[in-house]
Amino acid sequence: MNLRAVPLLALLALLAGCTRAPDDAGRWQPRPGISWQWQLSGRVDTSVKASVYDIDGFDQSRATVATLHDKGRRVICYVSTGAYEDWRPDAKRFPASVLGRGNGWKGERWLDIRRTDVLEPLMAARFDMCRDKGFDAVEPDNMDGYKNRTGFALDAADQLRYNRLIARLAHDRGMSVGLKNDLDQIPQLVGDFDFAVNEQCAQYGECDDLKPFVKADKAVFHVEYELPTSRFCAQSRRLRLSSLEKKYELGVWRKAC
Repeated sequence: MNLRAVPLLALLALLAGCTRAPDDAGRWQPRPGISWQWQLSGRVDTSVKASVYDIDGFDQSRATVATLHDKGRRVICYVSTGAYEDWRPDAKRFPASVLGRGNGWKGERWLDIRRTDVLEPLMAARFDMCRDKGFDAVEPDNMDGYKNRTGFALDAADQLRYNRLIARLAHDRGMSVGLKNDLDQIPQLVGDFDFAVNEQCAQYGECDDLKPFVKADKAVFHVEYELPTSRFCAQSRRLRLSSLEKKYELGVWRKAC
């Protein structure tokens, strides 16, 4: 562009646009229908023909993220933000006072998300790890504790406050962030998150609840475990979801719509 040909007011506006904060200007925004791979167990197969990979933030290295970037992939960092996992390297940093009931998975317990004084620095450190490994985005898991038996008296306001905190922590580090499940709060949170990640909306007849993300031109990464693709792909295409059939262990195997 020849800046000498731009009128002064237009030039000032242009320069103002160039100085926007990183969370407005440089953040990756996946669009509806983009292809993806979700692999949380086993050695990551970097040869899958998908534009986006969602992999474990602790288990995978900066080198793996770099390899995927070299292949033109975007990479999402999976971390649990609403539940404690007893095998993680930072597990001893979680005081017993914030640990609730088990969430149905071995070694995992719900967190008291009201205790942001304790949890914010822990989650900030996890997101620093994701950023430092080069991830483009974060998938924060267990984001709907208030709808479960956690052992704590959580309500919808607690969940909204915590989920928005998680979104801010990701954005402050220049990363995109996805809303995991938490369907009932999508209308309030779609503006805070850059995409959605959903499990089994077809099985439970809930996929229409994800429309606000697609309407906002934001991707919905969706998986089914117990339904074959013949049972949900037609609806997924109509709704513009990025849908996969996966096994519960979330290994390499996938069947895309």
